[in-house]
Amino acid sequence: MTSAPIAVALDAPDLETAARWAALVTPHVTTVKVGLELYLRYGPDVIASVRGASGVNVFLDLKLHDIPNTVAGAARAVARLRPTILTVHATGGPAMIRAASEAAPNTRIAAVTLLTSLSDADLERVGVNGPPVDAVRRLSVLAVGAGARALVCSPREVAAVRAEVGPDITLITPGVRPAGADTQDQARVATPEQALADGADLLVIGRPITGSADPGAAAATIAAALRRTITTP
Repeated sequence: MTSAPIAVALDAPDLETAARWAALVTPHVTTVKVGLELYLRYGPDVIASVRGASGVNVFLDLKLHDIPNTVAGAARAVARLRPTILTVHATGGPAMIRAASEAAPNTRIAAVTLLTSLSDADLERVGVNGPPVDAVRRLSVLAVGAGARALVCSPREVAAVRAEVGPDITLITPGVRPAGADTQDQARVATPEQALADGADLLVIGRPITGSADPGAAAATIAAALRRTITTP
């Protein structure tokens, strides 16, 4: 059985819960995602705990954003943990993105464009005028030119970004919610099937899986639906 292109967000209250969730979902998905809260609470130990014996891909979602020298040092420090993916903010600029890429050459640097929690009104308040997709496309081109090998964007922008950057860049989409699921604090969302059809390579799904009574079964159900989408001509 092929694992589905899903990164399960392990936003757990403690290390034991995160490790348990990871063990339940890894038979069904390619990747588990460790976010800022869990990493700051437990440090590097969290990576080994969620990776376990399965060797599942670990997506370290730290969203680094600082001057290039500081980001290079941070990327170098976590590169020894062998994460498959490490995030930085695209708005940090090309020198920062390049510094991260050079400091962690064996890790795929993913540039976060605009957070999926931001609505159009929110973006306007922070100075992003016009359609969000235009800003996302600009940031995507900038990041890829600076060495990013992956991009994080909402499902609503993924088709436009794919057209802009071509087939070789990994597109990661948070804000993915199965049909009928609560959108919670996500503003720009789509179903897993739609995100994949629009060109996403990796779907970030958290609470619809980890918030269920049986995270393993929830992951299996979503993964099976995605495999049908992938194999249907």
